[in-house]
Amino acid sequence: MASSGRSGEVPPRGKRADAQRNQQTLLTAAAEVFVTSGVDAPIREIAARAGVGMGTIYRHFPTRADLVVAVYRHQVEACAEAGPALLAEADSPLTALRRWADLFVDFLVTKHGLANAMQSDTSGFDALHTYFLDRLVPVCGQLLDAATEAGEIRPGTQPYELMRGIGNLCIGHDGDPRYDPRRLVELLLRGLARS
Repeated sequence: MASSGRSGEVPPRGKRADAQRNQQTLLTAAAEVFVTSGVDAPIREIAARAGVGMGTIYRHFPTRADLVVAVYRHQVEACAEAGPALLAEADSPLTALRRWADLFVDFLVTKHGLANAMQSDTSGFDALHTYFLDRLVPVCGQLLDAATEAGEIRPGTQPYELMRGIGNLCIGHDGDPRYDPRRLVELLLRGLARS
């Protein structure tokens, strides 16, 4: 028997573990497709990448905007969780920062189509942007602080300004296959390093 909350109501049951895994697999596949094909990619392409039927996607995400928002949140969480994990496993904080910046670039490439997918819901977009900042600015700050304390980068770079700079370098990737933001992000990160 489920325990009741303060109000006496029975809390809703969470998703089964296998259903959560399936949804995570679907979101990961959708993010990969969005990075390569944009947020307007056919649902059948996402379904094929995830190894599920199209009905499964529509059951979880009735509209494309629902799917895009879920992928956005999924990628924010993946970036947030990756920061501390990369610091723990990388050979140096600067290496961890570089790897995290790669994940952040993937996220930003996907994010660029979000505004088009949510055109009619500016309040929803604003809430997602706040969520993005609240989750990722502290993680970027942790990586910068660790690299500064290790003497690998010069002090003074603020997390928001670095994230904004990386974001600005990602603009233009959509329409020009000759442009690789990763190369310029790497140059930006090299500029932070102590000589």
